[in-house]
Amino acid sequence: MTQVHPIKAFNDNYIWAICDALNLNTWVVDPGQSHPVLQFLREQNRQLTGILVTHHHWDHTDGIAELLSHYPDIPIYGPKNSPFSGISCSLSQGDTLTIAGERYNIIKTPGHTLDHICYINDVRAFTGDTLFSGGCGRLFEGTAEQMWHSLQALSALPEACEVYCTHEYTLANLDFAKAVEPNNDALKAYTTWAKAKREQNLPTLPTNIGNERAINPFLRANNDAILANLPELLKSPTETHWQVFAKLRLWKDQF
Repeated sequence: MTQVHPIKAFNDNYIWAICDALNLNTWVVDPGQSHPVLQFLREQNRQLTGILVTHHHWDHTDGIAELLSHYPDIPIYGPKNSPFSGISCSLSQGDTLTIAGERYNIIKTPGHTLDHICYINDVRAFTGDTLFSGGCGRLFEGTAEQMWHSLQALSALPEACEVYCTHEYTLANLDFAKAVEPNNDALKAYTTWAKAKREQNLPTLPTNIGNERAINPFLRANNDAILANLPELLKSPTETHWQVFAKLRLWKDQF
């Protein structure tokens, strides 16, 4: 059995702790800071067993060196050919990894960065900065076409699959989503729920794939009406779904 706990870091990051319910083994995903992880391990009396990295950005990797000083023999899993040099076990598309007795598939999800990978199975997906609740990551290195295909790969997971991303961006993402689809009833209901969570200082995560298909404009670029409210400056003919996605991403960047 697996239990997943959020460890708060920085202003809006979550470092996900994957805990084996049968023993003390614990893996963490994208530890941008070390001290919240060390505090969690002390308080829960758990043992750090390994680290999973989705991509090279500092807010996902800066805590690793300090964690290694406390746990020098643990593996650091991450994308092959990543700019981050601290990976000891490189992973590529099609590889599998067993964590807390559960197997995860590795998929490449370029777009936010070129080295981005996600750790997925039918139950849960650790999506880093590729898929957020109500949104997706900025295109710092990859193309809109790459990101659209990455999001489609995640969207193909089962509806109940839980999505564990790295940032509490949900309310800001939903503000944009409402501008795109002001009459989306599922989006309205989810916004009410998410606001109540944040008022209690609780995470809005994990979300799930079925919910994101219903409310996330970046997964809905294949919906014929999705560009109905696009600003005039961005309106031009589009021929493919990824071009629709590109317009949405540009709009969000300026929102």
